[in-house]
Amino acid sequence: MLRIEHAYWLTALFLVGTAVLNVRDRRWAHAAFWAVLATLLATGTPIIAAAKAHHALPAQLAGVGVIALALLSPKMLRGHINERSEAAREADALRLGHRLFGPALLIPLVTLLVAVLGGYAVIHGWHLFASYRMTLTGLALACVVALLAALWVTRARPSDGLVEGSRLLDMLGWAALLPLTLAALGGVFAATGVGTAVADLVRMLIPVQSALACVIAFGLGMVLFTVIMGNAFAAFPVLMAGIGIPLLIHLHGANPAILGALGMVTGYCGTLFTPMAANFNIVPVALLDLPNQGDVIRAQWKTGAALLVVNLILMYLLIFRF
Repeated sequence: MLRIEHAYWLTALFLVGTAVLNVRDRRWAHAAFWAVLATLLATGTPIIAAAKAHHALPAQLAGVGVIALALLSPKMLRGHINERSEAAREADALRLGHRLFGPALLIPLVTLLVAVLGGYAVIHGWHLFASYRMTLTGLALACVVALLAALWVTRARPSDGLVEGSRLLDMLGWAALLPLTLAALGGVFAATGVGTAVADLVRMLIPVQSALACVIAFGLGMVLFTVIMGNAFAAFPVLMAGIGIPLLIHLHGANPAILGALGMVTGYCGTLFTPMAANFNIVPVALLDLPNQGDVIRAQWKTGAALLVVNLILMYLLIFRF
């Protein structure tokens, strides 16, 4: 049975490979950072039955690992990273053409198939996928399938996947962890009652009996919290606890699935506005050697504003009708 732990173990194995490559290149801070992260992923227990697992890393040691990551991150200077020549990359791009999009498109396709049909994948009473976090397990499987497809399309060696993946990870550096850490921050905020405080504030400022007012408050709140925290994953649990569940779902009868999907997409609009989303808006500046740190945001904020308006309209039209 494929479970989410297998995805974490596979990711940890990739990080160990990245650490080894960095040791070979004498990039000690990078090597230590990825090795610590690999340990945390391999020894954690991201399942409900974690308390019963004997291989789990004690919480205190996990905390030490997180502190170690924070101490190592400032030392992860980009420096020189070996890359293929521009001429070689252009030659491969011309040779492969649009076939390069095939492996990438397999990721959403396989993920969707597992999410929709994974529960029916049963062989002689044996379930292929664990019911817990099946969609996330499908995403991990989709990435493996896409990697195999990419190797077949490009006729590359499996080791090339490790080398190129490690190179990209080193170019991103600690910013690669931002989505994960910010999502955890959202969970912490929700657990400490920030959602309740938001709900009380909203009740003071808007007429909660108006479904339109609640939709606007929810959508703009998703954008505002995303701008502050840098990621819609961090904003989502707070706004759902404060506005989405008590006001839109319970009070006005909104469809939870549609509200969740459109709420996340609306939050992504805030990602286009903020330097806090460093992995989207600051790292590309460094990778592309752009002259101004705000160039990426300056190029995309109008698109984000237009999408915000469209998402708010769709949210109001759809969540109460299905």
